[in-house]
Amino acid sequence: MLLQLIRQYHAHGTNGVIRLNNKHICYTIELPWKANQRNVSCIPEGKYDLKLRYSIRFKWHLHLINVPNRELILFHPANHAIKELKGCIAPVTALTAPGRGTESLVAFQQLKQVAYSVLKERKKISMIIKS
Repeated sequence: MLLQLIRQYHAHGTNGVIRLNNKHICYTIELPWKANQRNVSCIPEGKYDLKLRYSIRFKWHLHLINVPNRELILFHPANHAIKELKGCIAPVTALTAPGRGTESLVAFQQLKQVAYSVLKERKKISMIIKS
């Protein structure tokens, strides 16, 4: 499975949309681009594999692996990138401003529904991030 995250960059955050075969899955929010600096920047554009990951804080969620010079880049719920993210990507239902959105938990469930069945069958999911 190949997901696409198409971004729009802004000074105060990055907005995007995730699509599968040109079908809308959800919107996304991220930190602004600041040369891939840890904790303050979104990650570089490119192709990444996803895997399932469990943590006490986020329970089951998605993890982007092999991100250059970064670790633990996750998909998890958040509605305000600057206040709630440190480089991760948050699915949202609607975009309200650069790096801000609404109903992240709902959007996260939509993304999980698409990805989990494939990952649980041990099939590969990749994501292309581009602008």
